[in-house]
Amino acid sequence: MELERTAIDIERCAKTYADGTRGLQPTDLHVEPGEVLALLGPSGCGKTTLLRLIAGLEGMDAGGRILFGGQDVSDRPVERRNVGMVFQSYALFPQMSVAANIGYGLRIRGTPAAEVERTVGELVELTRLTGLEHKRPAELSGGQRQRVALARAVAVRPRVLLLDEPLAALDAKLKESLRDELAELLRRLHITAVHVTHDQQEALAIADRLAVMRGGRIVQVGRGEDLYRTPAHPFVAEFLGRVNRLDRNDAARQQGVVMLGGVALPCPDGLAAQPALLVRPEDIELGPPQPGWGMARVVQRTFLGERVQLRLDAGDQPALLAEAGRDCPWQQDQQVGIRTTADRLMPTTEIA
Repeated sequence: MELERTAIDIERCAKTYADGTRGLQPTDLHVEPGEVLALLGPSGCGKTTLLRLIAGLEGMDAGGRILFGGQDVSDRPVERRNVGMVFQSYALFPQMSVAANIGYGLRIRGTPAAEVERTVGELVELTRLTGLEHKRPAELSGGQRQRVALARAVAVRPRVLLLDEPLAALDAKLKESLRDELAELLRRLHITAVHVTHDQQEALAIADRLAVMRGGRIVQVGRGEDLYRTPAHPFVAEFLGRVNRLDRNDAARQQGVVMLGGVALPCPDGLAAQPALLVRPEDIELGPPQPGWGMARVVQRTFLGERVQLRLDAGDQPALLAEAGRDCPWQQDQQVGIRTTADRLMPTTEIA
């Protein structure tokens, strides 16, 4: 099934509610044709507001524009924007079969029966629902219901697919399996999609790029791996995983170093003025005490199955968290050598 690949351009879009609350600050964003972009952030950051503006479910402040494929749709109501939507609840019709749910949007548009049947057949095959066409939603698994909701949303060939926290209501184990399934389905559909979530792992697994939001603003946009490894803003570093804070006094800043376990480690030139630096637990290297390495005492050892988490006291820094493989030998109260490399250090204040 061929679906249109449509670019989305958000230009100075903002939303102010009747009571004066600013739900979204003036925002610019470009989504490539066929790209899956995640709007990621904590509750109240503006991600759902932005999704509703794209859909046409909310009106935006004067001066903003939304374009689909270069065409201004800012003044079009939701029913004329040709968007498909998948919600947290999936919103399937419980009394209808899988096939009837998928074909619903086509039927209410007056599509000929033969065309409805052909499109439903294609989507049933594409979403691996063959053999389930006559079942009702209550007879399906969570993953199957998700596939039905996606198939129904794309049956009408929308220009854009919008997903609003589609996995939020699921338990952790089911969510993990379904997010991989959702990622695969979106790749096979080749449709431009905007996916709202507060779950970092979900966004990293599903989206081509992430737009991390905070306080009604987009803080940073990029590939998940780039945002995780080289965040331009401390909020991005802290939201996408865990971090340790490495404090620096005046002497350390003047010398261009950061202290770690009694050893001065070089600080990258671009971070030399930072009052503190961030480093992820997996980027603290552990080894036997040895020259050139800092020293720390293991305060707590937690076995997590595939990995071991160590809480460390390095003396010259706040408590540190480090992660190692499951065969990590260090136990509570033992001394361990620690170090990290300059390319793993991240800023605590925004880099322009």
